[in-house]
Amino acid sequence: MRKKSNEELGRLNENEYSDSANRDLVVIADNVRSMNNIGSMFRTSDAFLVSKIYLCGISGTPPHREITKTAIGAEKSVPWEYRKSATELADELLKDNFTLIAIEQADDALNMMNVQYPEGPIAFIFGNEIDGVSQDVINKCKYCMEIPQLGTKHSFNVSVSCGMVLWDYEKFRNN
Repeated sequence: MRKKSNEELGRLNENEYSDSANRDLVVIADNVRSMNNIGSMFRTSDAFLVSKIYLCGISGTPPHREITKTAIGAEKSVPWEYRKSATELADELLKDNFTLIAIEQADDALNMMNVQYPEGPIAFIFGNEIDGVSQDVINKCKYCMEIPQLGTKHSFNVSVSCGMVLWDYEKFRNN
């Protein structure tokens, strides 16, 4: 076994990314406070060809040193937009036929281990590190999806959750 060089990885450049990332898959950060988490969400979104990240409420926005530090340039390849209200954004996306899925522990939440993702445009909504996705936004969602946990803690880091959900969605799409 031999480790591949960066040149062998065949990564897209920023222009190729924008031509490829048209899958109607968006990520919404609902009041995500940590700039490092935002940067990590950009980097993960780049890896899975997310078409846009919406940064809502108190979520930090590029350019910012801590976002760039963890995004490693992905804040330049993944289109993003700031919105003051995730609730108003949810209304707009619903009009564009997006299925809104909040990643949240809620009554009747779908277990990520068994979810069958719907066809069509999807918006995954990730919430504040302490309070999660706001109830007003949850009220707009078709589903809440919960990531199973086995230990003593009640939540994953928001950027880790983003990675798990986008990986699971990509795996589903390719099966």
